[in-house]
Amino acid sequence: MPRRYLLDFEKPLVELEKQIEQIRELARDSEVDVSQQLLQLETLATRRREEIFRSLTPAQKIQVARHPQRPSTLDFIQMFCDDWIELHGDRNGGDDMALIGGIGSINNIPVLLLGHQKGRDTKENVVRNFGMAKPGGYRKALRLMQHADRFSLPILTFIDTPGAYAGLSAEEQGQGEAIARNLREMFGLEVPIIATVIGEGGSGGALGIGVADRLLMFEHSVYTVASPEACASILWRDATKASEAATALKITGRDLIKLGVIDEVLSEPAGGNNWSPIEAGKTLKAAIERHLNELLELSKDELLEQRYSKFRVLGEFIERINVEEVQNEMPQKIE
Repeated sequence: MPRRYLLDFEKPLVELEKQIEQIRELARDSEVDVSQQLLQLETLATRRREEIFRSLTPAQKIQVARHPQRPSTLDFIQMFCDDWIELHGDRNGGDDMALIGGIGSINNIPVLLLGHQKGRDTKENVVRNFGMAKPGGYRKALRLMQHADRFSLPILTFIDTPGAYAGLSAEEQGQGEAIARNLREMFGLEVPIIATVIGEGGSGGALGIGVADRLLMFEHSVYTVASPEACASILWRDATKASEAATALKITGRDLIKLGVIDEVLSEPAGGNNWSPIEAGKTLKAAIERHLNELLELSKDELLEQRYSKFRVLGEFIERINVEEVQNEMPQKIE
């Protein structure tokens, strides 16, 4: 069993985990019945873990979203589909490994699945470019989505990226144009699109596959216009203020559902998805099936109209103004 990677705020659980493991070893090496003591300690550990994760700050949620053992796009696809076939290439000479896609089925419904893919270790992260897709990745995604539209396949996307790759080569190859084209084209696709933020949803890199009829998000995932570190550097020229920036950016599911940006927040197991990936997969699959069944009942015109209306109202606010207060604050007219 791989060793669990503990985050800073999980350290109070370390001693309990050690005691539980020692008791398990004792039970294996002797005939002493320690089941009752083991049950008590496991119950205590679960309760403390729930207490910790119930009160996470936005900055702590970012750590959970970036957890190296958090289930990835490929993990979820393998949980859902027995018949997954990955498709490669942007038909322009490249095959970006940071953004993967292919054909599969969920409950005998053929679908196109695509999403960002990070690595489990340094070597794989280098191959996957830490989940930061280049222009070829977004062009590959668009090619696959147009294929899905041609053959009436619903599209499921999984968002997990710190952002699109911002290197010089990506800019030279048209990173902004590739993402912008995806945004435009996704509005016109005549098949249901369901996107889920499974980890870190950063900037335009997330939006490039995020124009969806339904946008779901795990409760410890984050979805943001810019990383808190970048925001803090821009606003205060001090990256150490990332924690304050994370709070101000409103990046959590609880904040974003109030703002109408996302449609549903999916609960996570105690300790986050990395503690129980199978349970997380069941939660996501059930939510996708529910939303997919609802969207498949709509006609093409209804689907496009609802998608347009959904994004049309984003960022629309009504601010109530107290006229008397404004008048009192205005400089008095000089006679």
